[in-house]
Amino acid sequence: MAAASNARPRLHRPTIGLVAGWGGFPLAVAAALRREGYGVCGLLIKDHADQSLAGLCDDFAWIRLGQLGRAIRFFNRHGVREATMAGKIHKVRLYQPWVWYKYFPDWRTLRTFWPHFVARRSDRLDNTLLGAVVTAFAEAGIRLVPATNYAPELLVKLGQLTRRGPSATQRQDIQFGWRLAKELGRLDIGQSVAVKDRAPLAVEAIEGTDQCIRRAGSLCPAGGFTVVKVAKPRQDMRYDVPTIGLGTLQTMADAGAKLLAVEAGGTIFIDQPQCLEFADRKGLIVVAVDSAGESPRGENDEGRMTNVE
Repeated sequence: MAAASNARPRLHRPTIGLVAGWGGFPLAVAAALRREGYGVCGLLIKDHADQSLAGLCDDFAWIRLGQLGRAIRFFNRHGVREATMAGKIHKVRLYQPWVWYKYFPDWRTLRTFWPHFVARRSDRLDNTLLGAVVTAFAEAGIRLVPATNYAPELLVKLGQLTRRGPSATQRQDIQFGWRLAKELGRLDIGQSVAVKDRAPLAVEAIEGTDQCIRRAGSLCPAGGFTVVKVAKPRQDMRYDVPTIGLGTLQTMADAGAKLLAVEAGGTIFIDQPQCLEFADRKGLIVVAVDSAGESPRGENDEGRMTNVE
């Protein structure tokens, strides 16, 4: 644990706890908290969180996945009563050999996850496991809230985001993929699908969106397919909110995907200006669609339509 050297004066606002996983989302949340004058107390998950997060925190500690008890004690010691989770947890690592040795769990972790990993009385779906984390923090007097409460500008708005828009065939694929992805979300399996000509190429499960896209590319070497990523029905915005960024678009370009459709108001878009510049340069299409899987149609689909209300 150490104090960040560049902590800014607080505007009489409380310290917010940040549980940080992989990706750029935790960095964006920490920066937003500091802009608004909050103190930032970070729990940075080893083998996941970006090391530069330490410089955005007033206090921080590195923890392993199996140290839920230590996480709670750290927040309590620093007077944290409200916290948020941001960033991906690579769930596939829980199925590696010697996982219990590598992530040796403390007592609080064992008590919380015993029904899921030892007694096998409950499932290991994302909502189940993350919900157990929320409950454990709540029992310790720490309320977990959506990260988008602090950075609402990261939620993508309805509209065509790139210069190029979808063709009529691609619009059909968006609607088809929307229905598939929503059903996956309802079952708490995944949030993304890859489709072409209204045929499913790949669906996301534990491996994550990037691997889903790569698999679609290997199965459709001709390329030109559509990726649809949506929030789950009754999405709990405190965790597992669909997130895209430059890595997603780079994976699409490498795999031969052509279009990315995400759910407006329910998807976090990291570094949007830089990502859209990359997408335009690579000839990718990015749209944010509504609750029916529809994107607004302008007079000319080749013209960029951003932030359509």
